[in-house]
Amino acid sequence: MKKTVCFGEIMYRLSPPGYTRFCQTQTLEATFGGGEANVSVSLANFGCDSVYVTKLPNNPIGDGAVNELRRYGVDVSHIARGGDRVGIYYLEKGASQRASKVVYDRKGSSISMAEKVDFDWERILTGADWFHFTGITPAISDSAANITMDACMFAKKMGLTVSCDLNYRKNLWKTDKAGEVMGALMPYTDLCIANEEDAGDVFGIHAKESDVSGGALSREGYMEVAEKLAARFGLKKVAITLRESLSASDNIWGAMYYDGSDYHFSRKYPVHIVDRVGSGDSFGAGLIYSLLEGAASCAAVEFAAAASCLQHSVEGDFNLVSVAEVMGLVKGGGSGRVQR
Repeated sequence: MKKTVCFGEIMYRLSPPGYTRFCQTQTLEATFGGGEANVSVSLANFGCDSVYVTKLPNNPIGDGAVNELRRYGVDVSHIARGGDRVGIYYLEKGASQRASKVVYDRKGSSISMAEKVDFDWERILTGADWFHFTGITPAISDSAANITMDACMFAKKMGLTVSCDLNYRKNLWKTDKAGEVMGALMPYTDLCIANEEDAGDVFGIHAKESDVSGGALSREGYMEVAEKLAARFGLKKVAITLRESLSASDNIWGAMYYDGSDYHFSRKYPVHIVDRVGSGDSFGAGLIYSLLEGAASCAAVEFAAAASCLQHSVEGDFNLVSVAEVMGLVKGGGSGRVQR
């Protein structure tokens, strides 16, 4: 069984029921989620020995987060405990032409205040095959950025494959600092995952003839983006998710994977969205799983795109679909007919 390690912040997600707005609701539904935690749960669901690393307070909310990860088969033995709070994000799900909205309340969270001494990376990474982080974690605080750098350095020293999902969040930091911090982390990264906007926001590398807000994406433009990312930072592989946004409810979803020599584009999926949060993370998990299993490049991106397609149909951050369900879609399923 392949062993993966993910490092980041798991948060409390508070959302109005269904598609009601913040100003309408008198109740909020509470679940847990967060970039790297979403990847870790997906990998555990696919059968990997999935380890998740973070810092959580010693209180019932922190316990709830640990228990939520544990019930999906994630190894939580390296989670540090301490600090004052779990970060929160509020999500108002969009519909039709009304966009979703996210409000962060994560300042002073335990992981944002963590110190290097909280994590023994040599012990944590021993026996692991893969280390994953996102651009969200270095954005939450300078100390979190320093810890991420430590983890990446140890991972490379110990021979792990390192992946990073750029995941630029404008509500957490500005593009200039994001470029500086993420640029320093890229030399330790083997696989960089991005969406149609991240490379431009973080590194100023834009896809030609693409209009993200208008839903027009250029295949050739993103091939060039992948090549430039790889050349600038010495990356071995680059993956880009490609979302053609028709509305908040309906998208066309696909992906591209550059394996260092060839470009591979997945099938495109018309997606009617139940919940889109975590879709990029489910793509990353699908790609990591496939590559660890030794899949060919074209098969790996097809599995990852199908996994993330299915995530759009699942409430909450976590992608609770099986390998068999993903493979069923890859092989031509997707009609939505009842399975008996």
